[in-house]
Amino acid sequence: MVTADATAPARAAAPHTPLVTKVPELDAEGRGRLLAGTHHDPHSLLGAHPVTGGVAFTVLRPYARGVSLVIDGRATEMDDLADGFFSCVLPLDSIPEYELRISYDGQDVVLQDPYRFLPALGELDLHLIGEGRHEELWTALGAHTMTHQGVAGTRFTVWAPNARGVRVCGDFCRWDGTAHPMRSLGSAGVWELFIPGVGEGDLYKFDITRPDGTHTVRADPMARRAEVPPATASVVTRSSHVWADAAWMARRAERPVVESPFSVYEVHLQSWREGLTYRQLAEELTEYVAEAGFTHVEFLPVAEHPFGGSWGYQATGLYAPTSRMGTPDDFRFLVDTLHQAGIGVIVDWVAAHFPKDDWALAEFDGTPLYEPQDSRRAEHPDWGTLTFDFGRREVRNFLVANATYWCEEFHVDGLRVDAVASMLYLDYSRDEGQWAPNEHGGRENLDAVSFLQEMNATVYRRNPGVVTIAEESTAWDGVTRATHHTGGPGGFGGLGFGLKWNMGWMHDSLEYIQHEPVHRQYHHNDLTFAMVYAYSENYLLPISHDEVVHGKRALVSKMPGDWWQQRANHRAYLGFMWAHPGKKLLFMGQEFAQGAEWSQEQGLDWWLLDEAYSAQPDHAGVRRLVRDLNHRYRSAPALWERDTDPGGFAWVEADAAGDNVVAFVRYAADGTPLLAVSNFSPVVRHDYALGVPRTAGAWRETLNTDAAHYGGSDVRNPEPLQPVSEAFGAFPARLHLTLPPLATLWLSPA
Repeated sequence: MVTADATAPARAAAPHTPLVTKVPELDAEGRGRLLAGTHHDPHSLLGAHPVTGGVAFTVLRPYARGVSLVIDGRATEMDDLADGFFSCVLPLDSIPEYELRISYDGQDVVLQDPYRFLPALGELDLHLIGEGRHEELWTALGAHTMTHQGVAGTRFTVWAPNARGVRVCGDFCRWDGTAHPMRSLGSAGVWELFIPGVGEGDLYKFDITRPDGTHTVRADPMARRAEVPPATASVVTRSSHVWADAAWMARRAERPVVESPFSVYEVHLQSWREGLTYRQLAEELTEYVAEAGFTHVEFLPVAEHPFGGSWGYQATGLYAPTSRMGTPDDFRFLVDTLHQAGIGVIVDWVAAHFPKDDWALAEFDGTPLYEPQDSRRAEHPDWGTLTFDFGRREVRNFLVANATYWCEEFHVDGLRVDAVASMLYLDYSRDEGQWAPNEHGGRENLDAVSFLQEMNATVYRRNPGVVTIAEESTAWDGVTRATHHTGGPGGFGGLGFGLKWNMGWMHDSLEYIQHEPVHRQYHHNDLTFAMVYAYSENYLLPISHDEVVHGKRALVSKMPGDWWQQRANHRAYLGFMWAHPGKKLLFMGQEFAQGAEWSQEQGLDWWLLDEAYSAQPDHAGVRRLVRDLNHRYRSAPALWERDTDPGGFAWVEADAAGDNVVAFVRYAADGTPLLAVSNFSPVVRHDYALGVPRTAGAWRETLNTDAAHYGGSDVRNPEPLQPVSEAFGAFPARLHLTLPPLATLWLSPA
């Protein structure tokens, strides 16, 4: 960063010597370009410049009644050249430090002149921006408070390569940018201006002159704070948060995610408990999640977004946590508090598309800049939005830096990347004639593949212990394969994600569970098919927000039967899910069997838990089950240590379609087994035989979703079960046990 002081001491004027000499005439062309906002180098005309006979000072201050130059406390009135221009020449040997006293109607203000300062952005920053390799882009672009040449103020920088001119406007200048034209810093397309006196909390935007000469006023793409919607201005900010999560940050990389317990509580922060701020959530959400036993929370997108109904999936301020619940430091406080309680934080990250708002990213400098120029690639047909131009190095840099920004500035532990499939395929949701093939004639978006590989490689290199998670709904090969490995369609190599949502398991298992038990035997394959491909990727099993909205019904309401059977099915399904290979994700409200679809307008039905002290704990019982599932899952390495190892799983009973029963064994790294059995029939099955891997030693129930305190009928195997040394399939011994109706059991060696 350039911080050299360009000023030098002024020559003292002799007593009684007139200080004002003849004012040079301002060049008509330069004058016109400054007024029109099309000058690329306003510092060449404004500010102080040596001239024959002294130093000329030129100021552009629209609406001023007069301007005086103040040097060492001595004021010199400047000549009014009309249209807001004021100028004078002083017989000085060098450019002094000076201030401007500006008179408006009934008010005088004293300001530093922005046009006496050198650029506040260094050559290395510009080089990296031009190369598209600035991994800390947020430190170079946007609004940054600083002391520059001994003066406090804010450096404004913005990338707008096709603009004819850019000006800063804000509440500090009554939203008229005429007095604050920015200078172009060369071929990188960056414009810069240091404005003294502007500081934290000030509002601003960029007034951009398009190539056709028209103007557009835009929020800062790199703003790190934004106004509370529906207001759209950017806000100057800086962080003063002192982190207290050093212990968490130091140990989070000790064990690979794929070999660790990983159960995620997915949360829409605004509607979890309506009206809470980030700091209030830090107390209430942390306590709730810790008691429930989840290892992580995942927040629906928190980047600033204009329309609340998009739930954050149409973001305009990718570098700014939404101001709806507080400041960026308030969000840091939330993450910090969760970390201190031993809870990881994942945020949904949307790089697939952005909205078309005319104050945001769309045609930012008057041309397609963040979006592709080819409208067939730019338009996202599903959501009425625009896609990012993954082939443009500056746009890739904007997104890659943003991914690591959330990890480094907010200490988040993972990014769940939304709508990956829509990025990977050029024909995604497009009909014939609405897309163009890649250079090899295929439908793969090669630029998107390269971008995702670069993003993942950069995030993992810079942030040990984080995880990136792909919501990828197709069978693209190698989503969780390392980027340096070959494979994938066309041999593109791995995409480099740590985990992938198992959408197949989710669709198939929900399809199965929604059938009446009498019909489930004809859909048994839906329950077992996921194990055919379970080790093709590193999977996470998601019951996400997408499955409980838009008429799909809440999880418990998908279940057949009366209310008791619905809850029993719900509990049995969760027990099956927590035992199945793959990490876990459950959307808020499903942990206590809320029957209504989620609506961000009204939040969760917390009143359902008022029955926690009643004799029939319908909803509280399900919440107790989820708590116990999480705590027992975390204490049983067999359920997570070998999630990506085929040797960690064995079917015990995969073909009992007529019984609606499945059973399997999970193995820890040291060989310790856990037997999981699900009976998706409303019939109690007595003396049911299942194979086990050990001939000696008793087995005991460690979890039974039919237990009375979960709201079940309390059909149990209360005593330890002794195996019989008779072969059962591939197993050397068998157990005879009672299977409760619509229930899942976990059994472990006693």
